[in-house]
Amino acid sequence: MRKVIYAMMVTVDGYIAGPDDSLEWGIVDEELHRFVNDQDRVLGGHLYGRRTYEVMADFWASPAVDDPSAPDYIRDYAHIWREMPKVVFSRTLDKVEGNTRLVRDDLAGEVRRLKEQPGGDLAVAGSELAASFARLGLIDEYHLYIHPVILGRGKRMFAEVERTSNLRLVDTHRFGSGVIFLCYALAGG
Repeated sequence: MRKVIYAMMVTVDGYIAGPDDSLEWGIVDEELHRFVNDQDRVLGGHLYGRRTYEVMADFWASPAVDDPSAPDYIRDYAHIWREMPKVVFSRTLDKVEGNTRLVRDDLAGEVRRLKEQPGGDLAVAGSELAASFARLGLIDEYHLYIHPVILGRGKRMFAEVERTSNLRLVDTHRFGSGVIFLCYALAGG
């Protein structure tokens, strides 16, 4: 059975975006980007909420990332992202583009069906969608990229979650920039 992974870049104090959804705090150098490329390359799909999908599509579907002067690891991720099947959970979007499917309801049923299909694991992105997944017990692993930054305010990694989940550390990786990757699985899983 495929796993659902919540993978997110996060500050030491638990924020995934600054005020006004700013992402400039992230330390995404070549080493980290290549690591993320390799992590995403083996996935079977991305699961997005509307806002995260729009941010990702706005950047990774743009012709700017295909410019030959862009670093090869950026062009590589653009290719990975475009080819990756994507599911967007939204009641407000009218359409999605590319290798993307829109789901309006039955989030739990849809994710359970996806988990039963063959293929690589699935990555959920977006704090509100991930909180919904966590409330429903749908997240199997957490991949945290802890950045050595304290924002003090902004968007939290999770909206409120009403259940406690005990985790066990599965893997770590330290980057030259000071970013630390932590992979946690559910303690009982």
